Parts: sequence; structure tokens; C-alpha cells
Amino acid sequence: MLRHFFQSLTVISVMFSILYMADNAYAVSQTVRVLATTYPVYLLTKAVAQSSPALKVELLIPSQTGCPHEYALTPKDMRKLAEADIVVINGLGMEAFMEKSLNKVSHATIIDSSANVAVLHMSGHYVDRIAGENPHNNPINPHAFSSPVQAAIMVRTIGDALVKAVPEFAVECSSRAEAWAGRLEKLGKRLEIVGNRASIKDVMLLHDGMAYLVRDAGLNLVGILQENEDVPPSPTRLMEVSQSLRKHGPLLLVGETQYSDKPLRVLAAETGANVVVLDSVASGLDEASMEYYEQVMENNCRILEDSLDR
Repeated sequence: MLRHFFQSLTVISVMFSILYMADNAYAVSQTVRVLATTYPVYLLTKAVAQSSPALKVELLIPSQTGCPHEYALTPKDMRKLAEADIVVINGLGMEAFMEKSLNKVSHATIIDSSANVAVLHMSGHYVDRIAGENPHNNPINPHAFSSPVQAAIMVRTIGDALVKAVPEFAVECSSRAEAWAGRLEKLGKRLEIVGNRASIKDVMLLHDGMAYLVRDAGLNLVGILQENEDVPPSPTRLMEVSQSLRKHGPLLLVGETQYSDKPLRVLAAETGANVVVLDSVASGLDEASMEYYEQVMENNCRILEDSLDR
């Protein structure tokens, strides 16, 4: 009898072990689908989540789209939204074009990566600013990701939110985000040093995508050349700005890799101003490495150092 009793206990123990292993196997194999709406948010989220294998990070809007203000979601995009457990958005109005679609994914957790950034408003063009325009009457600039200082804030927000949303799968995301944010803040300090040393502190941008980087580097944004994101500046606009720049004095003209720098080259030829082209990371490589964002920002730092630290 005693032998049969112990045999029964052994069988029960084995059964419990099998059930426990099955449960654990399910937990380990379960995938949490994390969908980032835009390319820069995808880069930041992917870097934060890489230490958590259960988090599968995907990109919604193709990497070469750039700022998707006029983007139209495809049926494939809608399927991705429907399958997502977590959706990480840029926020600050960037996803206004898909607000109705986001409202339909009530099953998913929405993480606003820009929730804690130091917000900038859209700046007017050069002549308007000379006339005393108040930028706080304008819409919010959604391109906070273009500054490593603000990107550090975004990765912390993403890391904390992932842990809160799925603590059993994202336990290391906060520590990973903190470590990466520290490296981005070092880049921010490097930019600040460039701004402090610069003999020319005034900057005119082709597009407002680099405004956060300019602000966080301690430089003065005096205007935006391209008033409409999808339409190059007209000859009249170029002439108007050229005349203003001749009166203003030395400044740096800053373009973006996502746009043609031809209008800036025209201004440079007429005014003698220097031109540099920076990368806001609004678009980029499909299969970018974990360090891609950091590498791009380091290159931006080097370009500004060569142009301003003289």
C-alpha cells in the first residue's frame, strides 16, 4: 500500500511538473506585438525593447515616408493596427491624420512617447519673426525626436510605459531606457558645448524638423525658409528672405537630408552664408542597427562642430 501511495505521489508530481513547464513555455513563447507609428519612434522603441525578447517591435508607416502628415493608411497598415497589443505614437499632433483609426484599436495600449518633452511651437518664417510674431499662437512642433535631449526623455517614457503595460514581459525596459537615455544626454551636452563656443549663433532652417536640436544646442532659430512642407519656397519667397538676411548679418543655413538643399544653396550664393545638411532621422534605413539613431546624431554633432566651433 505504501509503495502504491508513493507511486501515486510521483505520478501527481510529474503531472504538476509537466503543467508547470507547459505554463512557463507558454509565457516564454508568448509575443507582445508592439507597433510604432513612425520611423524615429520605431528606432527609439526598438532600442528600449531589445532586452525583452517577448516584445516584437514593428513599424507601421514605411521608413522612407518621412513626416507622415498627409499619409493614408493602407489595408496592410490597418491589419497591423488590429493585431497590435501596444501602439507607440509620436504624439504632438503627428498622428492627427490617423486619429479615427487609433480610436478604433480600443484593445491596444497607446503610449505617447512625447508626453514629457519640452514642447516647441511652430515658428513663423524670418520676416514674421522680425515683425514680432508670437510663436505660442502656432501649432506644436511634433519633431521632438530630432534632438537627442528630447529623445532621451522619449525613451524613458517608452521604457516606463512598457513596464507598466506588460510588466511580466518588459521588466528590463526601464533600465535599458535609462542607460540609453544617458548616452543621448551626453550627446546633448556635446551639442550644448558647440552652441556655447559658436561665434555664429543664429540659424535659419529649411524645414522645422531640426528646431528642437537647434534650441537644445543653445542656438538662435531666426526663421524657417520652407513655409509649406510639401512645396519648395517660391522665387518671391527666396528673394524676400535673401534681402532680410543681408540686413541681418552672419548666420548658418541648415537643411535636412529628407529635403533638397537647392533653395539654401541659392540663398548661400546670394548672401555668403554657410550651408550644412543635418539628419532629423524622420526617415532612414529599413534594417537599421540599434545604434543607428545615436550614430546619426553623433554625425550631426560633428557637422555643427566643424561649422560653428571656430
